[in-house]
Amino acid sequence: MKTTIPEGARAPTVLEAAISLVALIIGITTSILIYGLDAHIPMALGVIIASLVGLRCGFSWTNIQNGMVRGITNAIPAVIILLVVGMLIGIWILAGVVPTLIYYGLQILSPAIFLPATVAICAVISLATGTSWGTTGTIGVALMGIGGGLGIPLPLVAGAVLSGAYFGDKISPLSDTTNMAPAMAGTDLFTHIRHMSYTTGVSIGLTLIIETVLSMRYAAEGGSVERVQAMLSTLDANYAINPALLVAPLVVLVVSIKKIPAIPGITIGAVVGGLFAAGIQGASWPDILTAAMYGVTSETGIEDVDSLLSRGGMNAMTYTISLTMIALMFGGVMERTNQLKVLADAILSKAKSTGSLITATALTGVGSNLVLCDQYMSIVMTGRTYAQAYRDRGVAPENLSRAVEDSATVTANLVPWNSGGAYQSATLGVATLAYMPFAFFCWLSPIVTILFGVFNITITPLSEEEREKSEAISKTAIGEVTT
Repeated sequence: MKTTIPEGARAPTVLEAAISLVALIIGITTSILIYGLDAHIPMALGVIIASLVGLRCGFSWTNIQNGMVRGITNAIPAVIILLVVGMLIGIWILAGVVPTLIYYGLQILSPAIFLPATVAICAVISLATGTSWGTTGTIGVALMGIGGGLGIPLPLVAGAVLSGAYFGDKISPLSDTTNMAPAMAGTDLFTHIRHMSYTTGVSIGLTLIIETVLSMRYAAEGGSVERVQAMLSTLDANYAINPALLVAPLVVLVVSIKKIPAIPGITIGAVVGGLFAAGIQGASWPDILTAAMYGVTSETGIEDVDSLLSRGGMNAMTYTISLTMIALMFGGVMERTNQLKVLADAILSKAKSTGSLITATALTGVGSNLVLCDQYMSIVMTGRTYAQAYRDRGVAPENLSRAVEDSATVTANLVPWNSGGAYQSATLGVATLAYMPFAFFCWLSPIVTILFGVFNITITPLSEEEREKSEAISKTAIGEVTT
């Protein structure tokens, strides 16, 4: 990872860079866990501290501001997706799409199989579409309603949704992260997927075992027949339940498989939902626009139904968008002032063996999600930082791409101020710290990849051809330096 240091500035020391990171973590942790406050202001204070460190190291305010602007620029696609998903959720509830999915789901799924079935459903959809965000924003919302109706705590349901969604996203050749990781590491897509299947298979296997045990527990405790029947009757009385409404999520699935980008794809789903809202539910044009902007407030009188269906709308995403933008300002300053590189280099200097190198990679991937606040930036930063170190130590690049995906990709949603965590919390209606312990696949993945590295399991050495190529690159670089 190379960051140009302007004339008159210097690289920060490890202590200086650590001050910014530690201040951020302490500020946010104190705010959320002790005082129960939001993370926005502590994050803004983190931006100030990181900026002061940059100024101390000789970076001009213009350089620092450019880092903030670059961070915000990286957030724009995520912001647009947040707005469109908020619009889609509001319209789909008004149209009866989400109520219909919940209605049929309550009759098909039982508490005894619900959690592993949720993982499997989300995994298949995410694998087919290549998007975890699209999966949670559509079928994930419906599964949250079904799980709530069956008496399963919503944080457990959210964890199962995210485990399945991120498994599919991580292993799908259609996923942008699955394509980005090997590109940063220097290997090809399908070599990356094959090599990643070892650790991913173990992680998803353990997840399904845990989810099955939890489902068996709640089969006896939750989801009474009376409660489910009350929800079914309420949904039937307030919405025109119609199988035709299942076309809306099917359309989103098809356009995703056709590789239509997320923003237009989700917009198409919202438009289809709007047509159903008018045609099947009899909603007026102002009703549809209001649902798209402000979401739906359910007033059926049944708390279980009202708590699940009072949501959506662009306006509901403003909290998440503001947090995402402030967080990425912090990440932009940290990257522009070389504070991230200094911290990563300090970690790399301690990695003497292959196992410690992979451990350092995984920890950097997770740590980057804390600092950069965006999984794409974390993938790029971690991959670029360690690519040469893997070549120098004779370790094939697919080991790096696997470690990056097993850490940076799947843990973004576990950080409240990361764009991934903020999005999933807003979409599923459960606080990040509440679902984090139950997103088993997401936190098992970095642990499994570290164990594979430490015990040298499926660690592929650099091929002779790749080794010769690496040596040639190194000799060229040395020649350039000496001349």
